[in-house]
Amino acid sequence: MLKVLFMGTPDFAAECLKAIVENGWNAVGAVTQPDRPSGRGYRLIPCAVKKYAEENKIPVFQPETLRDGAFEKTLEELSPDVIVVAAYGKILPSYIINYPKYGCINAHGSLLPKYRGAAPIQRAIMDGERETGITVMYMDEGLDTGDMILTERTPTAEDDDFETLHDRLAGIAGGALCRALSLLEKGEAQRVPQDSSLATYAAKIGKEDCILDFSLDRDSLLNIIRGLSPFPLAQTRTPDARLLKIISAKAAAGSSEAAPGTVCALQPDGFDVVCGGGKKMRITAVLPEGKGRMSAADFVRGRRLEAGDILKWQK
Repeated sequence: MLKVLFMGTPDFAAECLKAIVENGWNAVGAVTQPDRPSGRGYRLIPCAVKKYAEENKIPVFQPETLRDGAFEKTLEELSPDVIVVAAYGKILPSYIINYPKYGCINAHGSLLPKYRGAAPIQRAIMDGERETGITVMYMDEGLDTGDMILTERTPTAEDDDFETLHDRLAGIAGGALCRALSLLEKGEAQRVPQDSSLATYAAKIGKEDCILDFSLDRDSLLNIIRGLSPFPLAQTRTPDARLLKIISAKAAAGSSEAAPGTVCALQPDGFDVVCGGGKKMRITAVLPEGKGRMSAADFVRGRRLEAGDILKWQK
């Protein structure tokens, strides 16, 4: 049985570690990011991987840095046959990547070489991709450039948002990693080089990515809203310049000649907004400035919006 050292931090990674443990692999340690302060009291909050590892008596390591051989002594003490990485959050130096006999493998949330980088799941939805998946690959010193071992595909449904697709891919990733470990142990793991000419980059989501431009066509706007929900959320401003974040929306019937961003109708389940090209979308859930998440219908009932109002970004 291969000795597995796992490296990961958030919920996505915890699901992968869980699959490895439940499928009987020998997890000799879990490396994760240091606890970070959170909340009003700035209490140190352990990440999902740390919680799962401690519950399952797996040794946890939280180095502040991996540079300059800082983790080398621990690596030699653990002596893993393979290192498995999923959403760890730090670049691995070469001495770690090159240490294990069976290599250092990673589960990435896209069908590589598309969507290399930090936000592959969100970017795939925002771009309107109809299919995505998980790639398990050998790690090298590039950004998601290593040779591929296997891929698992899943359709992207029209009602998928970042949360639903993230959770589905996390489950797929755990199974894919276990299959890759079996192939490695049997000496049957393939190495398929990526075609870098087909590569795209999924940059980390920035503030500018969250601003809705209603001159875009309806499908593009709906994809952006889905890709940014439930966090960090697409956003605009009401006529009084108050921030309004959009949690969910859907296509609405009909079209309008009003300017993009115009609230053209108040509905029992929300309000309709004109998009570029005249098609309309219905906003169904929102997060208003200074308030909690609510249905768009409740927002309308609070008389905070009227037909004819124009939503647009104002600094």
